[in-house]
Amino acid sequence: MTYHSPTVQSQAAGLDVRVVPITASSVKQANGALYQPLDLPLAFQSVASGSSLLHGQAALPKMPESPKQSRDTITTNLPADKPAPRYRIGVGDVVMLVTKSAASTIEELGGLLSAQTQRHGFTVRDNGMISIPDIGQVEVAGKTLDDAEDAVFQALVAKKIDPAFSLEITEFKSQHVAIGGKVARAGAVPLTLKPLRLGDALAQAGGVTATDRKTTAIRLYRDGTLYQMPAAALRSNPSARNLTLLPGDAVYVDEGYSLDRAMAFYETQIAAIGLKRGARLQALTELKAEMILQRDVLDEQRANFTTRRDLDAERRDYVYLAGEVKQQGRIALPYGRHANLADVLYDEGGFDTKTGNPGQIYVIRSGTDPDNIKVTAWHLDATNVINMTLATRMQMRPNDIVFIEEQPITKWSRAFEQAFPILINKSVNGDSGAL
Repeated sequence: MTYHSPTVQSQAAGLDVRVVPITASSVKQANGALYQPLDLPLAFQSVASGSSLLHGQAALPKMPESPKQSRDTITTNLPADKPAPRYRIGVGDVVMLVTKSAASTIEELGGLLSAQTQRHGFTVRDNGMISIPDIGQVEVAGKTLDDAEDAVFQALVAKKIDPAFSLEITEFKSQHVAIGGKVARAGAVPLTLKPLRLGDALAQAGGVTATDRKTTAIRLYRDGTLYQMPAAALRSNPSARNLTLLPGDAVYVDEGYSLDRAMAFYETQIAAIGLKRGARLQALTELKAEMILQRDVLDEQRANFTTRRDLDAERRDYVYLAGEVKQQGRIALPYGRHANLADVLYDEGGFDTKTGNPGQIYVIRSGTDPDNIKVTAWHLDATNVINMTLATRMQMRPNDIVFIEEQPITKWSRAFEQAFPILINKSVNGDSGAL
């Protein structure tokens, strides 16, 4: 008469209540209720990356140092022959995906669209990426052909596309050796998978056109140093003819000991590198400014969402705490993941161990159908603390009610707390009959 405490009953307000103990098998049944946690807005999943393309990747070298030479003879001064490094794909190269079937086009790779260029290849962009339709961007710059194949393989597997393919380089444009002076066709000779020898490079430039081989020098600019050899050594010296050229080398065929013309050629190459370097720095500055703007937009979008959430203007899914908890109220389910019963009991400090009965913990869940009058009370007996492991597996659903019943001693104490003042008052007024 003095105190009524809340309990879980078999029927209430016309609803049929079914009490189901939480066990290892019943947890699977409880978690079978479909629920997709709400996701954070796209602004929380994006980063400021910028879209500007970087231009040029060369560094400014030192000025060349001219070796001393005699007007009477052309001395041979060549660098030590180094093995050519493995070719690494660079900006401007064109690569092609080839299937291992009879056809050799990209169309057979899991229904991909046709390739970018007329050669059905993919040009490596200034950001080091190739863009494959239906796959996305794959970084290949700076990689060997084998490493690039591995990167494309991972991208295809991630999209669940049959990765039966091979990768070929069809156009070599990122690395070259400059050829100038007394040659038939001055210009740039590209480096390929096959090491480029000095004799082969001059042959690709149409050969030496100087009339007097005795007074003609072949000069090599490499890493800030100017090397040379007489043109006649191409025939008589196999080691000079087979000298391996490296990326960034410049070869000048000079007739008449004209070091000034050779230096003018190299200074032109240096100026071109400087322009590329300046363009790259400018592109980096533009990219940084663009990333700052993108970051400001993302921060504003995130701040707006946070404000709307704090004002309760954003949709949220909640569970409710009732009974012997430290503070009755509602708890918002997290974004992007499932919460479990243990999260609700401990993350918010909801379980009052002094007054709450660990043997009477319930998760009250109604059916999703508006006309469904059945309510399931999932009962957890945590008097054996091992059963709390089931709480870590019991997933919460929107509008669940977590209820903890009182300890028996708590019910008695609260009833006595309400009755005792009345008894004392009756005793003081002399009403012994009340006792």
